[in-house]
Amino acid sequence: QVQLVESGGGLVQAGGSLRLSCAASGRTFSSYVMGWFRQAPGNEREFVAAINWNCGTTYYADSVKGRFTISRDNTKNTVYLQMNSLKPEDMAVYYCGVKSGTSDFFNNPRRYDYWGQGTQVTVSS
Repeated sequence: QVQLVESGGGLVQAGGSLRLSCAASGRTFSSYVMGWFRQAPGNEREFVAAINWNCGTTYYADSVKGRFTISRDNTKNTVYLQMNSLKPEDMAVYYCGVKSGTSDFFNNPRRYDYWGQGTQVTVSS
Protein backbone atom coordinates (compact mmCIF):
# COMPACT_ATOMS: atom_id res chain seq x y z
CA GLN A 1 0.00 0.00 0.00
CA VAL A 2 0.97 3.58 -0.63
CA GLN A 3 -0.31 6.48 1.43
CA LEU A 4 -0.55 9.92 -0.14
CA VAL A 5 -1.29 13.02 1.89
CA GLU A 6 -1.99 16.29 0.09
CA SER A 7 -1.84 19.73 1.62
CA GLY A 8 -1.66 23.36 0.58
CA GLY A 9 -5.09 24.00 -0.85
CA GLY A 10 -7.13 27.02 0.10
CA LEU A 11 -8.82 30.19 -1.06
CA VAL A 12 -6.96 32.59 -3.31
CA GLN A 13 -7.90 35.50 -5.53
CA ALA A 14 -7.60 35.23 -9.27
CA GLY A 15 -4.02 35.91 -10.28
CA GLY A 16 -2.70 34.58 -7.01
CA SER A 17 -0.56 31.53 -6.23
CA LEU A 18 -0.72 28.36 -4.19
CA ARG A 19 1.67 25.48 -3.68
CA LEU A 20 0.28 22.00 -3.18
CA SER A 21 2.28 19.23 -1.55
CA CYS A 22 1.82 15.48 -1.67
CA ALA A 23 3.82 13.32 0.72
CA ALA A 24 4.12 9.63 -0.12
CA SER A 25 4.82 6.75 2.25
CA GLY A 26 4.57 2.98 2.32
CA ARG A 27 5.32 0.65 -0.58
CA THR A 28 7.92 1.69 -3.11
CA PHE A 29 8.24 0.94 -6.81
CA SER A 30 11.31 0.63 -8.97
CA SER A 31 9.80 3.08 -11.43
CA TYR A 32 6.77 5.27 -11.11
CA VAL A 33 5.05 8.50 -12.00
CA MET A 34 3.40 10.92 -9.65
CA GLY A 35 0.65 13.07 -11.01
CA TRP A 36 -1.75 15.82 -10.10
CA PHE A 37 -5.33 15.70 -11.26
CA ARG A 38 -8.30 17.88 -10.48
CA GLN A 39 -12.02 17.41 -10.36
CA ALA A 40 -14.66 20.11 -10.36
CA PRO A 41 -18.28 19.35 -9.41
CA GLY A 42 -20.05 17.49 -12.20
CA ASN A 43 -16.83 16.95 -14.14
CA GLU A 44 -14.55 13.99 -14.61
CA ARG A 45 -11.13 13.91 -13.03
CA GLU A 46 -8.74 15.65 -15.39
CA PHE A 47 -5.01 15.58 -15.77
CA VAL A 48 -2.99 18.58 -14.60
CA ALA A 49 0.68 17.59 -14.38
CA ALA A 50 2.91 14.58 -13.82
CA ILE A 51 6.53 13.79 -13.16
CA ASN A 52 8.54 10.65 -13.80
CA TRP A 53 10.16 10.07 -10.44
CA ASN A 54 13.26 8.33 -11.85
CA CYS A 55 14.30 10.76 -14.57
CA GLY A 56 12.39 13.89 -13.61
CA THR A 57 10.62 14.32 -16.93
CA THR A 58 7.55 16.48 -16.49
CA TYR A 59 4.25 16.63 -18.34
CA TYR A 60 1.55 19.29 -18.30
CA ALA A 61 -1.97 19.81 -19.49
CA ASP A 62 -2.18 22.57 -22.08
CA SER A 63 -4.46 24.55 -19.81
CA VAL A 64 -1.77 24.96 -17.14
CA LYS A 65 1.44 25.14 -19.16
CA GLY A 66 3.45 28.20 -18.23
CA ARG A 67 1.47 28.71 -15.01
CA PHE A 68 1.94 25.50 -13.03
CA THR A 69 5.16 23.72 -12.16
CA ILE A 70 5.48 20.19 -10.81
CA SER A 71 8.60 19.22 -8.89
CA ARG A 72 9.81 16.56 -6.51
CA ASP A 73 11.96 16.21 -3.41
CA ASN A 74 13.42 12.71 -3.37
CA THR A 75 14.63 13.05 0.21
CA LYS A 76 11.12 13.77 1.44
CA ASN A 77 9.22 11.55 -1.02
CA THR A 78 7.15 14.59 -1.77
CA VAL A 79 5.81 16.06 -5.00
CA TYR A 80 4.80 19.69 -5.31
CA LEU A 81 2.55 21.66 -7.60
CA GLN A 82 3.32 25.35 -7.76
CA MET A 83 0.31 27.14 -9.18
CA ASN A 84 0.70 30.71 -10.35
CA SER A 85 -1.66 33.09 -12.12
CA LEU A 86 -4.63 31.14 -10.87
CA LYS A 87 -7.91 31.50 -12.70
CA PRO A 88 -11.47 30.79 -11.57
CA GLU A 89 -11.52 27.80 -13.92
CA ASP A 90 -8.68 26.25 -11.92
CA MET A 91 -11.03 25.85 -8.98
CA ALA A 92 -11.43 22.17 -8.12
CA VAL A 93 -10.42 19.44 -5.72
CA TYR A 94 -6.84 18.53 -6.53
CA TYR A 95 -5.71 14.95 -6.16
CA CYS A 96 -2.25 13.43 -6.09
CA GLY A 97 -1.79 9.98 -7.58
CA VAL A 98 0.90 7.37 -8.06
CA LYS A 99 1.23 5.24 -11.18
CA SER A 100 3.67 2.35 -11.06
CA GLY A 101 5.78 1.64 -14.11
CA THR A 102 6.61 3.88 -17.04
CA SER A 103 5.26 7.26 -18.09
CA ASP A 104 2.91 5.69 -20.62
CA PHE A 105 -0.65 6.90 -20.13
CA PHE A 106 0.53 9.47 -17.59
CA ASN A 107 -2.58 11.55 -18.22
CA ASN A 108 -5.11 8.74 -17.71
CA PRO A 109 -6.45 8.64 -14.14
CA ARG A 110 -7.52 5.01 -14.60
CA ARG A 111 -3.87 4.03 -14.87
CA TYR A 112 -3.01 5.33 -11.43
CA ASP A 113 -2.76 2.89 -8.55
CA TYR A 114 -3.12 5.06 -5.49
CA TRP A 115 -4.72 8.40 -4.69
CA GLY A 116 -4.66 10.93 -1.92
CA GLN A 117 -7.75 12.32 -0.26
CA GLY A 118 -7.71 15.55 -2.26
CA THR A 119 -7.32 19.19 -1.34
CA GLN A 120 -9.72 21.98 -2.29
CA VAL A 121 -8.51 24.92 -4.34
CA THR A 122 -10.91 27.84 -4.51
CA VAL A 123 -10.21 30.82 -6.77
CA SER A 124 -12.31 33.93 -6.34
CA SER A 125 -12.78 36.32 -9.25
